[in-house]
Amino acid sequence: MEILESPGLDIFSDSETFVALQALAFVGLNNDLERTPAMGWNPYNAFLCSTTEEQYLTAASNLIDTGLKSLGYEYFNFDCGWQGTNRTASGTITWNETRIPSGIPALGQHVHGLGFKFGVYSDAGYYSCDFVNGQAHWIGSLGYELSDAKTFTSWGADYLKYDNCYSVSPTDFVDDYPPIRLEVIVFSFPSSNNADSSKSKPHYTAMRDALAGTGRPVAFSMCEWGVQDPARWAPAVGNSWRIANDIGPPPSWDNVFRIINQVVPITGFAGPGAWNDLDLLEVGNEGLSVAEQASHFAFWAAAKSPLLVSTDLTSPAESTLTILKNTRIIALNQDPLGTSITFKRRYTNDYDVWAGPLADGSTVAVLLNWQNSSRSLTFDLSDVGFESAEAIDLWTGDNLAAHGSLVLKLADGAEAPAPSFFYYPAAASSSVIAGGASTRVVNSTVTVVGYIGMGGTLTFTNVDGGTTGGTKLVSLDYINADYTFTNTACSNCRNAWVSVNGGEAVQVQMPISGQSWDIKFSGYYVGLSDFIPGANNTVEFSNPNNAWAPDMQFENCYCRNE
Repeated sequence: MEILESPGLDIFSDSETFVALQALAFVGLNNDLERTPAMGWNPYNAFLCSTTEEQYLTAASNLIDTGLKSLGYEYFNFDCGWQGTNRTASGTITWNETRIPSGIPALGQHVHGLGFKFGVYSDAGYYSCDFVNGQAHWIGSLGYELSDAKTFTSWGADYLKYDNCYSVSPTDFVDDYPPIRLEVIVFSFPSSNNADSSKSKPHYTAMRDALAGTGRPVAFSMCEWGVQDPARWAPAVGNSWRIANDIGPPPSWDNVFRIINQVVPITGFAGPGAWNDLDLLEVGNEGLSVAEQASHFAFWAAAKSPLLVSTDLTSPAESTLTILKNTRIIALNQDPLGTSITFKRRYTNDYDVWAGPLADGSTVAVLLNWQNSSRSLTFDLSDVGFESAEAIDLWTGDNLAAHGSLVLKLADGAEAPAPSFFYYPAAASSSVIAGGASTRVVNSTVTVVGYIGMGGTLTFTNVDGGTTGGTKLVSLDYINADYTFTNTACSNCRNAWVSVNGGEAVQVQMPISGQSWDIKFSGYYVGLSDFIPGANNTVEFSNPNNAWAPDMQFENCYCRNE
C-alpha cells in the first residue's frame, strides 16, 4: 500500500523488479506489413461458417457502395466453411464446390479486380472450426503448412487468418487451457502431424515461415483466442494475435467487458506490424445498443486492434454506417505512431479512463461508462496526467449514454505533477494477515499476500493519513491471473473490498495483471475515505462474496485529499 506525501521515494528497489506490467522492447514481425492495424470485412459474425459465394460477392459490392472501402476497409476476408473435406492426391487443399462453385482462384481474382486485398482462412489444427462438434471435417493446415502457404499465395492471398481448433487432436474442438509459458523459449519445430500440439507457438511459427518462403507478402492474423499469453511471444510471429475468446455471436456488453479486462496488461506489447486483436467488430449486429456499438468501436480503434467489419451490409442501419465511417475514430486506429491506449483508472461500477499518445503530440482519452443509464460525467484530467488541455470531442454531445463512451483528443496539455507515495508492503510485520490469508514468494525475491477472501483478510496498520485525514488517493500493486475465456461474475477481474478504520467497505474491481501468478499490476488508483490525521489508520482488504481478491504486494497511500 502506498500513500503520497513524500515525492522523493523510489517505487521499486532492484530486488523488486520481478515480472511487472511492462512490455519488453517491442520487436514486431519483420515482413513490412500492417504498419497500422488491418481494416476490412470478415463474414463470421454475420454468417458464421456458412458463407456462400453469392454472399461474398454481395458483401464486396456493399463495401464499395456504402463508401467503407474508400475509408480504408481494404481487406476482404474469408472465414471458416469454405474448405473441402479431402485433399487432392498430391495433398493440395480443396474448397467446398457447393458453397464456392466458381472456385477460390476466381473469387480471389474478382476481389482483386474490385481493388480489395484478398484474405483467406485456415486452421493450425487437423480440422478447422465448425458448429457440428467436429463432424464437418473441414481441412486444417497442421502438417501441410508449406503446401497450403504455396496454394494460398497462388490464389493471390494477401492475408491469412489462422485459427486454432482441433490443434490438440482430431477430436478436441477447443483446448482453452493449454500450459501457459511466459518465457520465449525454443520449441521443437513441427514437421508433421506428430507435432507437439499442446503448445500453440510452433504451429504458428511453422505457417509464418511457410508464408515467408513463398515470397509473397501475406499479413498473418493469428486466431488462437489468447491462449498461452500470446502477446508475450506473438509479436515476432504474426501481424496480429487474438487476445481473448470470441466477442460473439451473439455479442453482448459482458463480452466487451471481458475482452477489455483481458487487454489491460498487454497493451505495451503491440506496435507497428504487430497488433493485439480484440476480435471482429459487432457494429451493426443485434445484441449491443447503438451506444454500446460506438463504445466497442472507439475502444477497439484506440487500442489499435484490427477493425474488421463483421455484419451483413445489405441494408445497414444509418447508425451502423455513422459509427463505422467516423473518420476521426478511424484516424485513432491508423495513427502512424501505433501506440495503444493504456489503462489509467477504474472507478468501480462507474467508468474507466484509458489514454495514449498520438503521432502529432496530442493524447487520446477514452472514457467508458459502466453505468446502466445515461449520465453526465466529470473528467478529471489528472487521471491522464494533465492539469489542463484543449479538448476535441471525437463523437458528439454532452451526456454519456448507458455504456456510452467519451473520446477526447487532448492537445497542448500542461502536465500534472506525478504523485509519489509512502509504501506499505503487504507482508510487513506490521500487517495483520488473518482468516486463511497467507504469504507466498514470487520468483524467489518478492513476498505477496494471497488467499484474501473466503474469510481471509489483509490489514495494513500504522498507515499515515497525513495532516488532514479524509479521502486519499491510494495506489495498489497486485497480482491477478484469474483469466477466463467465458463470461463470469467478474470476467478477467477480481474484486477486493477495502475498508479504512472499520468504515464502510469500498468495492475495487481489479483486472487481470497477466496470465501467470508472477506478473503484477503496479499503480491501480482508488480513492478511499475515512482516514484520520496521523499514522494510526488501518486499511483492510477482504472479499465477503465467497470469492478471492487479488494477491497484494503494496498498498501505497498519497496523503492529499482526492
